[in-house]
Amino acid sequence: MITTSYRPRNPGHDYYGAGTYLITLVVSGRAPLLGRLGDDVKHPEVSLSHLGRAVEQAWNSLPERQAAHGNRVAVHACVSMPEHFHGVIEVLEPMRWSLGDIVQAFKATCTGYWQRQQGLVSSSNRPISVDCHGDGVPAWLREKAGEHGSEGSLIRAMSKRQRREYYALTRRERQPLFDENYDDTVCLDGRHREAMIAYVRDNPRRAIMRRAMPRLLQRSLHVMIGDREYGTFGNLFLLRWAHKVAVRCHRRHPVTGEPYERSDDFARRRRQWVDAVMGGATVLVTPGISRGEQLMMRECLAKGYPLIHLQKEPITDYWKPELRRFEACAGGSLLIVAPWGLDSLPAVDGVPAATDYSRFHNLNRLAAEISAFGGKAKILNTCSQ
Repeated sequence: MITTSYRPRNPGHDYYGAGTYLITLVVSGRAPLLGRLGDDVKHPEVSLSHLGRAVEQAWNSLPERQAAHGNRVAVHACVSMPEHFHGVIEVLEPMRWSLGDIVQAFKATCTGYWQRQQGLVSSSNRPISVDCHGDGVPAWLREKAGEHGSEGSLIRAMSKRQRREYYALTRRERQPLFDENYDDTVCLDGRHREAMIAYVRDNPRRAIMRRAMPRLLQRSLHVMIGDREYGTFGNLFLLRWAHKVAVRCHRRHPVTGEPYERSDDFARRRRQWVDAVMGGATVLVTPGISRGEQLMMRECLAKGYPLIHLQKEPITDYWKPELRRFEACAGGSLLIVAPWGLDSLPAVDGVPAATDYSRFHNLNRLAAEISAFGGKAKILNTCSQ
């Protein structure tokens, strides 16, 4: 199961080529070093610390810094939250460096500034021999420290595993400012890019809302619904409603062959679903796959009808919904659920489980199971940041 702050969303993607990305970095230990979040949702803001301002300055200087290495990039938006950072970066042409190299260089710049604020030597240039005193130092670290004479090896020469162990042995301020890992979202098109930028700019308001309404904007990573485990975001109370109805629509009418959402059958079923919701005792459950399901899902989001949306993308430590679904969660009318191990479910009609065809059929089957579930879900783990 995925538990780190980094998940490669596109393992086959060319991270040396042109593209736009939403980058998320988390301060080590989630320490609120970058600023203080206000509490006015109408005028959301983060009062940045000196470090928070320096981080944003380092981000905005990325194009100039990378140009010195022959890499052409542009930055479009950024925000320093108290314990994490978001930024949108565009790679304008193929590079000698990968996106990961650029992010690591940015992180090193921020860490160096933070450590200089504390009167320390930048950790990337710090000989590890200065920390190899006392009986608790393991043999491998003593050996590593002596590899290059009296000055010893540098931290930047360590492997990731060695750095993790080294930082665990030394004080907090010797650690990097940000976690070792990071999260990247690859932009799909122009509309997606604008949504990324809007998400970054809207982050303080969302954070204030999550703090004010923790039960409605709760992220739970491990929730047992029946015999299956899910990640969830939103109003978990919707699972307790006694009457839940799965919304499932064919793409084509099985008799006439016309698009199902244009058929009289769809119009009749839609009236039944809306009447049930308006009666006050029904939650609709759907993955929103076919056109008819999407129309019902959009109507629920627009009118505040109670809805459980089943999605194929996993809900991890730092996942958040886009604005429309976030607002519905804040209003208490939406719970988003995502099954762990979706691709381990059975193949459908002989089609492998790890295909959209089988995923969509399996999601509809899970929607029916959730609709039939009448008991109280068991929350195994909750993460509310």
